[in-house]
Amino acid sequence: MHDTYVSIPSARFDPLDHMHFKLTYIDHTNENTSEWFLKKHFIETYMLIFVVSGQGWLRIDGNFVELHSGGLYIGFPGQLVEANVHSLDEYGVYHMSFDVMFTREQERVVALDRMKQLLRYEVNGELTSLSPVVVGELCQMIYQFILDKDGLQRYYGQIRFQELMYTIFSDGVLATENEQALPIEQVKVYLEQNYTNKISIQELAAVARMSSRHFMRVFKKRYGCSAMDYLTSYRIKQAQMLMRNDHNYRLKDVASYVGYQDESYFRRKFKQISGIPPAAFLRNSKQKIAAVHPFSIGILLALQIIPCAAPANHPWTYYYRRKYQTDKVIPLALGENTWVEQLQSLQPDYIVTVSTDLSESLQSKLQSVAPVCTVLWENNDWKEHLRVVARFLDRSDIAEVWLKRYEEHAAQVREELAVSIREDELLVLKVYGEYLQVLGSASIASVFYEDMEMNAPAGAENLWNKDSVTLQEVSTLHFARLLLIIGEDETSKQTWTCLRASDEWNNIAAVRNGKMDVLMSSVLLDYTAFTHELMLYELLKLWHDRP
Repeated sequence: MHDTYVSIPSARFDPLDHMHFKLTYIDHTNENTSEWFLKKHFIETYMLIFVVSGQGWLRIDGNFVELHSGGLYIGFPGQLVEANVHSLDEYGVYHMSFDVMFTREQERVVALDRMKQLLRYEVNGELTSLSPVVVGELCQMIYQFILDKDGLQRYYGQIRFQELMYTIFSDGVLATENEQALPIEQVKVYLEQNYTNKISIQELAAVARMSSRHFMRVFKKRYGCSAMDYLTSYRIKQAQMLMRNDHNYRLKDVASYVGYQDESYFRRKFKQISGIPPAAFLRNSKQKIAAVHPFSIGILLALQIIPCAAPANHPWTYYYRRKYQTDKVIPLALGENTWVEQLQSLQPDYIVTVSTDLSESLQSKLQSVAPVCTVLWENNDWKEHLRVVARFLDRSDIAEVWLKRYEEHAAQVREELAVSIREDELLVLKVYGEYLQVLGSASIASVFYEDMEMNAPAGAENLWNKDSVTLQEVSTLHFARLLLIIGEDETSKQTWTCLRASDEWNNIAAVRNGKMDVLMSSVLLDYTAFTHELMLYELLKLWHDRP
């Protein structure tokens, strides 16, 4: 559920600056062939096999590997390989060959050693694929562009192949982190890797090395829902991704791909999670809706809308790229005239913006492009912002289902927090650039003060509307717990370094007593529906089983 931009450990991946990957061959076998065979042979270059659907086997140097839907497999130069996949449908199997060159040391053996280090090749060829849907979409685009007659399009296919390699490397990083995670977190990863298969509570309990009853209790305590509810939600989100990216998929094929053999049951679950039937979701996904203010993004995502355009200076590109395929989102330039021209060229069906700093002239320009929903930001909370946009786009059903699920999740998290934490007076402090800001109920801090029913320090409300505060003003407040949100820019980090070196800071009771927690800002600061949901998960990570 909670995906973040992967910060790859630099030492392990430093050689990538000197490595070049070139796709030399790609083939896609689907339902037009009942089986796919790879005859036994020694491979001269690197081999990738991605099984979108079907099942079978792969032998690498005599070692047997079971192939399964969503599986990604690699072979290295000089290995003896053979394979067979059956039960193919229209998604089928992708088979690729590629070369790896190392510019510092031209010997192929050097590149081979580097690749094995990068992939930590220990599992007979099977690679970690945390999002088979993303890998499948990349393979489809690579196949389409590489076979194009236009050289420019073929070059773009090579760029897409680089993205596939990045996805493979970054998924490997996440897998390494997950190997060290708590057993219950390993179950979550297991669910996301095997969601296309039939999964039982007994199977998940075995992964967690717990009894079934204890596992169910621990999972719900950790994630705020049952394991089966989590699986259902994840499957529907994967189905939505498929349906957004290709409107020609048959519904029964989408259902089968995400683990449902009964199409009617899939329809019921889809409506339960999405708030609308699959057919309505497909109609909606064909609409082009532009988010011209950064806050519009978090509103639209809660309504299951991926904007066709969004501001380029929002941290969208880091957080949402892999999960929401943001390469399909037009980044709007910083200059007003330029991005208005971009919208005119794009011709969206609707535009969603916020009343903050919206001049009459700009409003008029936007209205000439498409119908505009302007969210009145002042004196309305984030829930009302969501409802306003939902009514405008005729998606109120989706909004109410989302809000109901959010309230249930918030109640579960609140119940799981220790009483000692909830009773503490909490200050939420933001470090941005050279400044400090106290966050209040009209910000992301409302998760704590409203949803978690925590107490703000006496007098803090007098600072909520100030753009910045001094350390002296912070020191006058009495609070037992401190949550510090630090900007990810270098100036913010330097401010934090100076702050924690000062005596005045270290004399604050919460700091002195070790009741201070730190979050990097990432995308968590927007006062929107979607970022509130993200903060619920961050909150659990911060304070679960903490005094």
